Amino acid sequence: MTTRGLPSVAPIVRRLEKAYGKRPWKRGRPPLDSLIGTILSQNTNDRNSGAAMARLTQVFRDWDEVADATLPQIAAAIRVAGLHRQKAGSIRAVLRRIRDERGRVSLDFLRRRPTEKVKSYLLDLPGVGPKTAACVLLFSLRRPVLPVDTHVHRVSRRLGLIGPKVSAEKAHDLLAGIVPPEKVYAFHVLLIQHGRQVCRARRPDHAACVLKALCPSAER
Repeated sequence: MTTRGLPSVAPIVRRLEKAYGKRPWKRGRPPLDSLIGTILSQNTNDRNSGAAMARLTQVFRDWDEVADATLPQIAAAIRVAGLHRQKAGSIRAVLRRIRDERGRVSLDFLRRRPTEKVKSYLLDLPGVGPKTAACVLLFSLRRPVLPVDTHVHRVSRRLGLIGPKVSAEKAHDLLAGIVPPEKVYAFHVLLIQHGRQVCRARRPDHAACVLKALCPSAER
């Protein structure tokens, strides 16, 4: 899989960059902010998760205050993000775990740790899965770890980079073996944009697809 897939990643990124523009690796938020923001983004759109994050930081002075709040108080602040009770439980549990273990509510210490140790630490936190951990690593800590969301998963399957029955969780490991580290950020953000605009879940627009010459799905 690695040998066959690796040469196809570079032309995919080149075509997407030509269509949508280059995507330089931007400086991200602090790792704890990135973690909470990613939890809020689960099963909702960027507008709703952004509004929930803004409301959370308006209602509470800092993350310590969120950790000490009741679940109904947190849930009320993030209601717009959907699944607000579930997310409130995850957020408070994460904040309390970090404070109990580290003495303060911060993940800045992760900046000094190797990538695999960071990943292990994040995955051990309540409610944190491979995609959430990868988002913190990629967007906040600038580590070349690829998050596989619904768009990356769908487009990668259609391109034949992963098999048609490969789960999103398993895709993290498979795509890590075929996407070069220097292409990870661009690959991630460009596949999301392409998935939203062209390679949609229903009725993908093959006529407008800049990847159709490389895509086995376009032939079907």
